[in-house]
Amino acid sequence: MSAAVTLSSASAQEPEIGRPSAPKRIPEAPAKLPRVQGDKTKNLDFLFGALKAAPNEESAKAVEARIWSLWTATNSDTAALLMLRAKMAMDSKDMDVALKLLDAVIKLRPDYIEAWNRRATLYYLQNDYSRSMEDIRQVLIREPRHFGALAGLGLIMQETGDDKHALDAFRRALEINPYLEKIPDLVKSLSEKVEGRDI
Repeated sequence: MSAAVTLSSASAQEPEIGRPSAPKRIPEAPAKLPRVQGDKTKNLDFLFGALKAAPNEESAKAVEARIWSLWTATNSDTAALLMLRAKMAMDSKDMDVALKLLDAVIKLRPDYIEAWNRRATLYYLQNDYSRSMEDIRQVLIREPRHFGALAGLGLIMQETGDDKHALDAFRRALEINPYLEKIPDLVKSLSEKVEGRDI
């Protein structure tokens, strides 16, 4: 199923009232990232293959950090500075400033995936699910293997009561990155809820 279909089917739904609210957390880049040289597309293709074949969590996390490094890299000093300031604003809960900075990055560099992803996270934290999903759609158009965006999409679907599409999104994220934190547990509980227990 395409991301566009998944997104459009849930965008009309409102969050259910009375669902328990867990702390909001979307997968994001680790604080320290390695430098990755060379052709970005070739590197990503290689790294996604290595991520899927990783023998254990430790090696998977090292590969994942290299993927995030490529996603967050930009050859625009202005975009890099704006992204740094946006992160500082988000960390200090100044969401209005963070949003203006991310808007500026996207206007400056519309193909910079991480700006869309970071703004999707910001909208998610503000419970603005329709805007968050639109930005996730922009991420997935540019990088369909973005496991962070897919996991975020799954969280939104789950919070809006669309467990079936949440399960689809989580499974797609795990196909790409089998070592995502907490997502296997969500897949297990949602599988039982959506598909029922084996008899």
